Amino acid sequence: MKLKLPAGSFGAYLFDCDGTIADSMPLHYIAWKQALGEWGCEFDEGLFYSWGGKPADEIVADLNRMNGLSMPVEALSHYKEGLYFEMLPQLKAVPEVLEHILAQHGRIPFAVVSGGRRNSVVGSLTALKLLDKFDTIVGAEDYENSKPAPDPFLIAAERLGVAPGNCLVFEDTDLGIQAATAAGMASVLVPPPAERS
Repeated sequence: MKLKLPAGSFGAYLFDCDGTIADSMPLHYIAWKQALGEWGCEFDEGLFYSWGGKPADEIVADLNRMNGLSMPVEALSHYKEGLYFEMLPQLKAVPEVLEHILAQHGRIPFAVVSGGRRNSVVGSLTALKLLDKFDTIVGAEDYENSKPAPDPFLIAAERLGVAPGNCLVFEDTDLGIQAATAAGMASVLVPPPAERS
């Protein structure tokens, strides 16, 4: 399968990380299931994918509200990330996105714009040997309003010195596509693993 990009040329590419560059969503789900299971908290797989791009602290807080639980937000987020890091040797890149990274690297600037924390993004990109391809990383600690707000993408465009309308966003979630649209950016949706064969 090849990704169909919008027509025109772009001054920068902005990539989500999990599920877009890194085929990491299945590993994140395993980590969430284990971490939440210790609290007797269910996390439906469909809901997990629909919340793609949502910071871990927000996920725990929302699950607390939905289930009437009082799981420790920050501690559980860190614990879940630790479980994910243990699985990093299994991580693979999404081939259809990797193709565009390799084709355009060095021609235009790249940013990673993630709902994950910087250490998680760096861990994933290091495991994939792609960290040196990106000019900047915008992680959950860099903005107040997460996707679908445009803030994360606007910060990346500003750091790269490229007008928002001249950026192309690669995203795997509806939240991410909404954020790109709100930022005035063109976008391409990366299908989930089951639809990429």
